[in-house]
Amino acid sequence: MHAMQMTPDHPVLLRIVDDLVAHGWSQQSVFVPDALTGALAAECRRRAAAGELEPAAVGRGPAQEVREKVRGDRIQWLEPGQVEVCDQYLSIMDSLRMALNRGLFLGLEDFESHFAQYPPGAFYRRHLDRFRDDDRRMVSAVLYLNPDWQAGQGGQLRMYLGNDQPHDVDPVGGCLVVFLSGEVPHEVLPACRDRLSLTGWFRRRGDDPFP
Repeated sequence: MHAMQMTPDHPVLLRIVDDLVAHGWSQQSVFVPDALTGALAAECRRRAAAGELEPAAVGRGPAQEVREKVRGDRIQWLEPGQVEVCDQYLSIMDSLRMALNRGLFLGLEDFESHFAQYPPGAFYRRHLDRFRDDDRRMVSAVLYLNPDWQAGQGGQLRMYLGNDQPHDVDPVGGCLVVFLSGEVPHEVLPACRDRLSLTGWFRRRGDDPFP
C-alpha cells in the first residue's frame, strides 16, 4: 500500500477547520481511501485476536474504573513506531493538528488515539470528552474502520448539537468525525456486530495531576 500524505493545507483539512469555526463539528464521509481503512481495520482485528485490547475505563487517575453500564468498548492506545499503517494515520492527524492551529489558534501540542472495538450490543452513554479537572482535550476525532457497514446495523455516533438536536453518524469505513471536545455531548448506540474505530483527541499544553 502506498503511503498516503496530507499536508496541512490539504483542501479536506481546511474544510474541517472551516466546519469547526462555523458549527463546532465536521463530518467527512470519505476521509481516507479504502486501502488505508482496510489496513487499519486489519490491525485492530489482529490486536483484538491477540488479546491486546483492554476494557475501557471511565474517569481519570485514581478514580478510573471499568463500568460496562456506561461504556462497553475495548481499546488499545497507539504508540508511534509500532506499525507503519498506524504511523501513516498519525502523520495525517499531525497535519490536521497543524491546520487546526493555523485556523483556530488552539495551541494544540499533540494527538492521542486508541483503537476501539465495540462488541455486539456494547454502547457508550452520553458524555463529553473533556474531563472536569483537565481541559487539555480540545478537539475530538473519530475515524471509522467498518468498510462494509450496512444501514440498520446500529452503532451510530449520536451528537447533540444546537438546541440539543441529535445528529446520527453511521460508522462507515473511511468516515471521519471531528468536534470540539468540551462542547458536543455524544453517545455511541449499540450495534448488532463488531464496530471498529480509531478515537483520538488533539490536546493543548496543561498541568496533568495524574501524569
